[in-house]
Amino acid sequence: MALTRFERFVVWVLRGAGGMLFAVFQLLAPRRGSERSARRLPPITNPLLRVPAMQLARMIRRRECSVCQSNSPSVLPLLLRFPSALQEAAQVDKLIEEETGGEDVLEDRLPLLGVPFTVKEAFTLQGMPNSTGLVTRRGVISATDAPPVALLKRAGAIPLGVTNCSELCMWLESHNHLYGITNNPYDLERIPGGSSGGEGSILGGAGSVIGVGSDVGGSIRIPAFFNGVFGHKPTSGVVSNVGQFPPATGQQPGFLCTGPMCRYAQDLVPMLRVMGGHQTDRLSLLSEVDLKSLRFFSVAHDGGSLLVSPVDRQLVLAQRRVVERLEADLGVEVQQLKLPQLKYSFQIWSAMMGAPGKDGKQPTSFAELMADHGTKVWPLWEMAKWTVGLSKHTMAAIGLALVEMFQRSHPTEFIIQQKESLQRDLEELLGTDGVLLYPSHPQLAPKHHHPLFTPFNFSYTGVFNILGLPVTQCPLGLSTEGLPLGLQLVVGKQQDRLSLATAVYLEKAFGGWREPGTTTIEAT
Repeated sequence: MALTRFERFVVWVLRGAGGMLFAVFQLLAPRRGSERSARRLPPITNPLLRVPAMQLARMIRRRECSVCQSNSPSVLPLLLRFPSALQEAAQVDKLIEEETGGEDVLEDRLPLLGVPFTVKEAFTLQGMPNSTGLVTRRGVISATDAPPVALLKRAGAIPLGVTNCSELCMWLESHNHLYGITNNPYDLERIPGGSSGGEGSILGGAGSVIGVGSDVGGSIRIPAFFNGVFGHKPTSGVVSNVGQFPPATGQQPGFLCTGPMCRYAQDLVPMLRVMGGHQTDRLSLLSEVDLKSLRFFSVAHDGGSLLVSPVDRQLVLAQRRVVERLEADLGVEVQQLKLPQLKYSFQIWSAMMGAPGKDGKQPTSFAELMADHGTKVWPLWEMAKWTVGLSKHTMAAIGLALVEMFQRSHPTEFIIQQKESLQRDLEELLGTDGVLLYPSHPQLAPKHHHPLFTPFNFSYTGVFNILGLPVTQCPLGLSTEGLPLGLQLVVGKQQDRLSLATAVYLEKAFGGWREPGTTTIEAT
């Protein structure tokens, strides 16, 4: 199917004007010294920050370390909730001293006792801001906890604070005019992704142990990829999405997922079990998985969409190494596939996100969300104000509102056919024992503002939200530039345990998370 006239126009503008616009952004960007030499975080000095969450909880229960010791003094005092977190940590230490039932009782009742965690600012965390980067929501403070946050706290985890996201959670870069721009710990001149970019950044930089993210188009998986950590988008409906702003409308509640983000694959299952509560029973997460009995498939790219960048050669090689390792270690044959419907991933995501719900009502427009029940936002007027530095909104938010003005209100018959065909093919292919390898993103972590010129690249992740399939993002070492490599593991509905078990295997095979600044390079 040929691109629409409007889509061709957008591609032409982005490619033709990209260089000029980026030059302007470079002139406006703040400098970190004349040579911009401090491009990475300093080395990690607290060894407890290199410990998986479940191991840390075990050490705390056994009194091998104090909860207060497990915090990073160089990073965490900047977080708004640090004094309260220290007070709660002291209470945990006291609880452990007074517990008479032993370690097993504590593990059963409070499996994450004393483990520090952070929360994407789009979620409610009692006493913390819940602006989602919107300037007009500067004074909004959460009175309650979102259900997944409450369940983590009930399991003994201690919230450190909330982390930055893109304005209204609908962009690849975690940038807004309330908190500013978030950097990637592997290169401070690059983005950490979005919209859970603050979570990805603080986890990749070892400032937090585990984190809570949400994902409607890749907002867990893209930041996890760019920051070299693990992230899981569960089967739709397993973890509650209540307590987020903005709320999903239209058909979007079926595409939005809340899930765990962490540095170590072994923490994914315990986190998911806690965050999903009884809903995770249908996932059989504790059932043993025999990787040698699984069927593996590999798709190298989306088929060449004109809207999306080609897959970086280093990512192609990384995925090829995974295939070779699976075949050598497990004795399986990884089948190479092409799925032609993936070429329309962006069109499928865009059309379904804008489709009316079962009640026939259209989803809330992005311009309405920008207004947040206040003065109506006129995208063209906001663009004019932005050019002279007077808009409260980012270029990305304004641009999305402008694009919405020209979009169809209903998906075309062709796009519906592509979506249904892809759904059937993948569900039949994966069944209850299939794992699909697919790039997490076509590029390595871009430099700040670059996504403005490649806005459709998120479709590598977004299409799986529409299909409702669980996906795990896995790190695979570092590129020649010292940036994280990775890939997605896609499995059938309610088969989350298959991708999670494969993630544990890949972590052992390829080393998992690497500390920012390490010189160990995987790409050749």
